[in-house]
Parts: sequence; structure tokens; C-alpha cells
Amino acid sequence: MELGPWLDASQGVRRMVNVEDWAEIRRLNRAEELSIRAIARRLGIARNTVRAALRSDGPPSYERARKGSSVDAVEPRILELLREFPSMPATVIAERVGWERSIRTLRDRVAELRPLFVPPDPCQRTDYRPGELAQFDLWQPDVEIPVWRDQTDKLWVVVGVCGFSRFIGAWMIPSRQSHDVLSGHLRVLQQFRAVPRKAVWDQEGAIGQWRGSTMAFTDDFQRFRGTLGMGAALCQRGDPEAKGLVERANGYLETSFLPGRRFEDAGDFNHQLGGWLVKANNRVHATTKVRPSEAVWEDRGSMLAFPPVLPDTSERFRVRLPRDHYVAVDGNDYSINPRFVGRPIDVRVTLDEVVAHCEDTEVARHRRCLGRHQSLLAADHARVLRAMRAERLVSEALAGAVEERDLAVYDRISEVG
Repeated sequence: MELGPWLDASQGVRRMVNVEDWAEIRRLNRAEELSIRAIARRLGIARNTVRAALRSDGPPSYERARKGSSVDAVEPRILELLREFPSMPATVIAERVGWERSIRTLRDRVAELRPLFVPPDPCQRTDYRPGELAQFDLWQPDVEIPVWRDQTDKLWVVVGVCGFSRFIGAWMIPSRQSHDVLSGHLRVLQQFRAVPRKAVWDQEGAIGQWRGSTMAFTDDFQRFRGTLGMGAALCQRGDPEAKGLVERANGYLETSFLPGRRFEDAGDFNHQLGGWLVKANNRVHATTKVRPSEAVWEDRGSMLAFPPVLPDTSERFRVRLPRDHYVAVDGNDYSINPRFVGRPIDVRVTLDEVVAHCEDTEVARHRRCLGRHQSLLAADHARVLRAMRAERLVSEALAGAVEERDLAVYDRISEVG
């Protein structure tokens, strides 16, 4: 029997391949250059499933509801024991909580909970191979950036550092929303001119969180890294040494880039930052004794090339255009061509623009406003609105006109009669 593209029939068991499996299949193929057979053997899934994942343009979009477990009832007691005795064996825990079911079920739950009290340190590294990884973080400069007329705000910057070369990339973004963070992440990778084999992030809401002993990435980030074929790792909370390279880069930006500078807007910030990074990456690094701008060539040689189609990091949504012909994006209202009132509009939000289409017709293109509570009316939309009002007035005038008959007609009729 032939199965669908996301069903796996390995070992006679049908199961759905999730977003994480899809991203890992893409990484193993692009980064590790493993064959379909080798990937299927490593992940324990069917080769046809691997082929379907590599051919697909995007990950599966289903979500399986989580079922409860018999061990849920004793989990609070397990947490109490592990908090006091982190190394207590699962068999002893079973005796203390009065567990009478399968020890395997309890042992699996203990294995998930134990890292909460004796967390591993997977990101702590002292030596890096070329292209191996890059560390990323969100840095908020302590400076007010003009965002709209008299409005200012403290914005965020995505900062990335290549582990081997210490090459720094950075880009200011409008917010910490997922689409903005991933768009800034992509800009930094483009400054690297290649994709590191692994990205190390802190536990950001747009990237992922630790859940027990498992790194749970967001679906948006899974799509992002899966398209690039890039691996990823999350640092534990309270462990700044795990991403010390990017933390030091943040401090370097704070002390060497910001002092004495003034910025007109976020675009001016990125322009000045780009010029400063050229100089910063050309200095001799105190640890490596090499210029990052020279060492990065060796980094790039071992990194991944960008795929033919880059991941789409923009925010997209559909809305039916209301009578006032405006759509709301991040607290601001953007005008849409009023002739399309009542029709479905597809809106795309990037770092710089808000673009709207109705089917294949572009009905709006605005520069993205980083202020709040603004109504932005495009000049061409204002002209269309005036034309529509004039058309309505003419239509109403024509509809109100009453034909006047010549009274002499009635006189002639009476004479004939």
C-alpha cells in the first residue's frame, strides 16, 4: 500500500514525521552530505519519507495532541525528590513514590526531569573548527532611536559571531517578534556570506526553549533552519559562558561603537554599524592573533552555501479590506487602494516595508513605520479616494435629475379631445 509523503512505514509502524524530523533530514543532507539511505538508517525512518522531505518546499503543518500519562499523577513527588537528591536512581524513586506500574515509564520521565536539577552544558566550548558554529544573541543598546517624528524607542539588534574566525555581524530590528528576529538573523548570515553548520542561541521566545532535557524550537525557526540546512542549539538559563563570544561582542559594541554617536533612525543606525563593523573585523583579535576579516575565509570554506531560495522570514496574513480601506500592523494603520474594499487582501510585513496584494495586483506598498498609533495614507490612495468621491457625487446628481415635460403638449392633447 502506498503511503502519503509524510507517513513513515519503517519497521511496519506508521507514524507522522514532524517539523523537527524534517529540519534534521535537511541538515543531514546539506550539512553532513549523507545519502538518503544513511539518513533513513540514522533516524530510523523509511527512505521514501526522506525523499519526500528533501523534495518538499516546506515542513508538515499538522500538530498531534499530547496524551496524558499514568506517571503525571506522581510527577510532583518525583520533582521533590530530585530537588533534594538530584542523583537518586529511578528504582529508588519508584519505591519512594509507591510506583507499581512499568519501571520503564517512570525511568523515562525521570530522565526528562533530572536535567532540571543537574543541567548539562552542551554549548560550553573553548576551541572551534572552521565553519562549525556561530553564536547569536539579541542586544538592546541603551540609546533612544527616533522611530516617528517625536517618538523614540529602544530597539533590538541581532548580533552574531563566528566561532572560529570571531567575525562579527549585527543588524538592528524593529521588534522581538519572530519574523523580525529571523529576518535580522538572515541579514547577519548574509554578512557572514555563508551559513554556519550550527547556530547557538539563548532561550529567546522567537527561537525556542528548553523543556526538560529537550530543546524545543519554534516552528518558525524550524522552517528557517531547515531551509538553510543549519543545525541549532540552545543555551541553558544562567549560563552566559556558553555563549561567551557573542556576549563579549555585545560588550565591545557597547563600549566602542555607541559612545558619542547620534542616530536619525534605525536605518541610520544600521548604516553606521555596518561601517564600524568593517573596521572592527579588520583589527587583530586579542585571542586568535588574527584579523577576523582574514580568518573568515577559512570559516566560509567549511560553512554551508545558501540554498537557491532563501527562507521567507516576512510576516504574512490575509484580511478582508474594511470600508475605511486601512489594515492594522503593529499598532499602525496602513492605507490600501480603496477600490478594493470588501475583497480579501494578502499583507506581507518585512523589516522595511508593508506590502499588500489582491490576487496578483499590488494594492499598497508602504515604508514600515516603527512608531505607534499612526495612520499612514499613501498619496496615490488619496487621489483614488478623491476620484471615487467625485464619481459618487456625479452619480447622485444624475440619479436625482427629473425630466420636465413641455406643458404645450397637454394643451394640444386637450384641443384634439
